Amino acid sequence: MDKFSQVGNQEIAAIEELYSTYLTNPDSLDASWKNFFAGFELARKNYANQTTTAYDPKIDKEFAILNLIHGYRQRGHLFTKTNPVRSRRKYSPTLDIENFGLQKSDLDTVFQAGNNIGIGPASLRKIIEHLEATYCESIGVEYVFMRDPELINWLKVKMESVRNSQHFTPEKQQHIYYHLKLAVGFENFIHKKFVGQKRFSLEGGEALIPALDAVIEHGSELGINEFVIGMAHRGRLNVLANILEKPYEHIFKEFAGGAEYEQEISLGDVKYHLGYENTVETDRGKKVHLNLMPNPSHLETVGPLVQGMARSRIDTRYGGNYDMVAPIVIHGDAAIATQGVVYEVIQMSQLAGYKTGGTIHLVINNQVGFTTNYLDARSSTYCTDVAKVTRSPVFHVNGDDVEAIIFTVKLAMEFRQKFHSDVFIDILCYRKYGHNEGDEPRFTQPLLYKAIESHRNPRDIYADKLAAQGSMTEEKALELNREFDQLLEEKYRISEKIEKVKVRKFLNSEYTAFVNPHKFDIHRQVKTGVKKSELVRIAERINHLPEDKKFFKKIDRIVEDRRMMMLDNRMDWAMAELLAYGTLLEEGFPVRLSGQDSERGTFAHRHASFVVEDTDEKYFPLKNISDQQAAFHVFNSLLSEYGVLGYEYGYSLATPKGLTIWEAQFGDFANVAQVIFDQYISSAYEKWGMMNGLVMYLPHGYEGQGPEHSSARIERFLNLVADNNMQVVVPTTPANMFHLLRRHLHWNIRIPLIIFTPKSLLRHPMVTSSVDELAEGSFQEIIEEVVHHPEEIRKLVFTYGKLYYDLHKRQAEEGITNVALVRVEQLYPLNGEQIKLIIAKYPNVKRIIWAQDEPANMGAWQHVQRFLPDVPFELISRQASASPAGGLMQQHNIRLKKILDGIYTEKVLA
Repeated sequence: MDKFSQVGNQEIAAIEELYSTYLTNPDSLDASWKNFFAGFELARKNYANQTTTAYDPKIDKEFAILNLIHGYRQRGHLFTKTNPVRSRRKYSPTLDIENFGLQKSDLDTVFQAGNNIGIGPASLRKIIEHLEATYCESIGVEYVFMRDPELINWLKVKMESVRNSQHFTPEKQQHIYYHLKLAVGFENFIHKKFVGQKRFSLEGGEALIPALDAVIEHGSELGINEFVIGMAHRGRLNVLANILEKPYEHIFKEFAGGAEYEQEISLGDVKYHLGYENTVETDRGKKVHLNLMPNPSHLETVGPLVQGMARSRIDTRYGGNYDMVAPIVIHGDAAIATQGVVYEVIQMSQLAGYKTGGTIHLVINNQVGFTTNYLDARSSTYCTDVAKVTRSPVFHVNGDDVEAIIFTVKLAMEFRQKFHSDVFIDILCYRKYGHNEGDEPRFTQPLLYKAIESHRNPRDIYADKLAAQGSMTEEKALELNREFDQLLEEKYRISEKIEKVKVRKFLNSEYTAFVNPHKFDIHRQVKTGVKKSELVRIAERINHLPEDKKFFKKIDRIVEDRRMMMLDNRMDWAMAELLAYGTLLEEGFPVRLSGQDSERGTFAHRHASFVVEDTDEKYFPLKNISDQQAAFHVFNSLLSEYGVLGYEYGYSLATPKGLTIWEAQFGDFANVAQVIFDQYISSAYEKWGMMNGLVMYLPHGYEGQGPEHSSARIERFLNLVADNNMQVVVPTTPANMFHLLRRHLHWNIRIPLIIFTPKSLLRHPMVTSSVDELAEGSFQEIIEEVVHHPEEIRKLVFTYGKLYYDLHKRQAEEGITNVALVRVEQLYPLNGEQIKLIIAKYPNVKRIIWAQDEPANMGAWQHVQRFLPDVPFELISRQASASPAGGLMQQHNIRLKKILDGIYTEKVLA
């Protein structure tokens, strides 16, 4: 018995079980099964001898046809006509009726199984015709694996009732042709005018433009007000021009070059990376806002940003209504199949803290990567097999059949709106040229490109179809094409008169209240204190547990300890952090914090939520401060850095007047998200004029815990700083953390804030602050110790982070009075003038030391040398190392002692 027969027998057993259910409780079955078994009973009574127990083989045939129907639903996608330029791979066993125990002699026999596909009793020939039209033409569907009967049945009825197709009126067909005309004509024009320039054209996949138009048109009719779109560079210019309505002349000017930017963007970016936003009007007059996010060449990087921005809109503009905003992510086939961030984003899609109500995934399936054939690019059958992680439906559509694509898009939008689930539409097409227009694809794909060379574009294929149907003459199509080409010529002439390239900043209207970071006095003090009475009031609310809920005993102890802190006027790190959130919430700033274990905190310091005993219910004190407060959210994230950091960056981007925080479990793991740091956090303003105020907590501190639990790689971030692009801060007191967070929102700039947060200092007895320090102080970029006799100081030690407390302890234990310690809390922007003024206070200093826990080739040392080359710093640190830290506690302590000895004896660490 072959494998398929085994599956067939299993399906027959399942059908027999359904039949038994029908006999006892017919109303519990799906309508299609109920109708089938009703017809089956009628057939059984007609065909079977009622006075005998004679066996009728036709009953087995009925079951065999049900098995055949299921085979088409389950495996029909393997036998479709979805590939426009080459033959599909061969799969076996096929859907030939002989594989299901049927023969050609059965083709004209009428079977009740037709009820199961909604066509009533029908001949096997008609049943097969219906199944072929539904599952094996230009649309292939993977959906039976979804498991949920409601979802499967909804799709099954929607598709089988219309044979997976739609009749379009001549007027609608002409509308579809209009968008194909735009897509093809735009690419042809640029290819003619800007010979050899990179544009990563859409040629071969032009059906994406009518597909996106259908997403927007049909989505708006279903209630969507706003779309957030992410895509790589393939086809971006076409989408910008023909979907977001970026003026053609501006795009042409970007090609021509030779002009200055109109706005103050220091470096800019290539034209096919730029973002855009616009409000467009649908055919029915509805206004829809479109956001196409900027994206670097890291192909799938924008995916999590799209989700974060969409969720921000859902939370802040639409009261949590997923029906009002939809994310669209446009993938390439090579990227969606293999880029790990795709998987991370998919895993977010149904999580409470990250869901966005379902994403429309559109795949421009060129069937080739840069030069790599798809057979060498993945192990999975389809590039979209990641969809099975969340049991999302997948449609594979022939990119030359634009009507099939439009039908699929409409079905997908209805599914998304009804079930708030992701949907994948795999548009099988091709790439007319190489990876870019100057690349020669025949070096590596001679057979494929021989087929592509003679293949007509989707516009002309559709024009032939309309002419054959009488919907539009060939002459009319050619006239429309010429008119559009003339329009582009006019836009080109206009572009030649433009003096400056116009680059519209993304979300510009939402950032009008914030100034250019390059022109901001970054060292200006900002008042961030909060009245003592207000701090006490908020603390009382935070330290309150509802009496009608029972909590774990240790929770009662935590809350009581916090109450005592306020009474004793000695707050630890967690209490100051929570008060920072609480005061901002009361001032109307929403707060969102997410990361691995962020509710409790990796080091069990935060406890922003308390679990009610013997339940899954959580109580969030910061959500219960007052009726007027802003929204507070804290989420334990999935075990992801790249995806979650990108998500929170997108969320923060769309929430400039809120505090959005991503927290790494350990700062060391931030390197897994390095693409986001490099391509967005550090450089987005330089490239795209895009501001963002995301805060990142990166736990950092040398505690002898090994190379992956010590260093958040301060040096990497300091290598990225320039022109006030971000802040890099290492606060060492609860009060400074409090004021830092408040300063961040009370500034009138929005730049990312990287905070290297402590570990052991969270509970260090010296790391406390008074309520007065929160009420009256402000953030201190540099903290000086009080020195009564500066003339006696011989060594001046600048340091940062946890090492300060090790130095202070040694100094106190040995009664050393000729060494002064200075904490540099803000490493960037580094306040060099203040450092020089501090040095000037000590006339008799013999040694000016820069002390750091990190090895000499890491930490802040090179950064300090770069920004303060005239200060004669002497470095004392761990010796240069290939690894950021050791893993043996004994060695850790020895190395720490060498640092301390190098400062407090005359020895200098080599």
